[in-house]
Amino acid sequence: MIYVIIGTSLLFVAIGFILTENNAKYLLSGYNTMNEQDRKKVDIHAYIPYFRNFHIFLGISFAVLGSILVYFVDDNAGGIFLGIYPIVAYIYFISTSSKYSKGLSEKWNKIGIVVLIFTLLIVVWLLGYAFKENKISIDSESISFRGSYGERLTEAEIQSVELIKQLPEITLKTNGFALGTINKGYFKTRNGEIVKLILNSDNKPIILFTKTDGKKIYYSAKDKSNEQILDEIRKILPNIVYKK
Repeated sequence: MIYVIIGTSLLFVAIGFILTENNAKYLLSGYNTMNEQDRKKVDIHAYIPYFRNFHIFLGISFAVLGSILVYFVDDNAGGIFLGIYPIVAYIYFISTSSKYSKGLSEKWNKIGIVVLIFTLLIVVWLLGYAFKENKISIDSESISFRGSYGERLTEAEIQSVELIKQLPEITLKTNGFALGTINKGYFKTRNGEIVKLILNSDNKPIILFTKTDGKKIYYSAKDKSNEQILDEIRKILPNIVYKK
């Protein structure tokens, strides 16, 4: 997570130096579609330093605040910050940069702010949904994983259940969500196998469910120990094969 934060902060700083007065008519959105007469109404000489200073501040503050959250809270807090902080920052940037265009782009600035606010609400909702714990329900016939990427496994569909110390090496997320210690969805391992991860935390050991068709589900709870969950499964479904 810390490498993602540092890399993203460097990208923000780099963006600040990419735009210049010479290339603004090619790279600056909105300004690049204006005719020459309208461009003269834009104080591009003052806008460029503002653009640069904003991105330098964004990059530095992103690195400092993100690192503090990762080191003193956890990766999950850093992940939430990663998704929300840049959107909030750009809402501020768009709302304050209109003073350099003398009203020419006021309409599009308002549209941009509305779009960013809508995006922020979606991101917050998605983060809340993804961070909600996927709990296990066990009955005399099946095991159900509730929440995103959940499914129901009947006793006949379960080949074996076991505790493992580590996940296989994951190389690619094919369809899912990964942020901090939360990993949910389908991922590809080093040997090319597609597995499902329902990891609500980095609690170990992890429960591995192997289905009769060979597909695997790796599960880790958030509020309960995985050993306790496995004991509950054993009591309710004693006929399943439990590997040691």
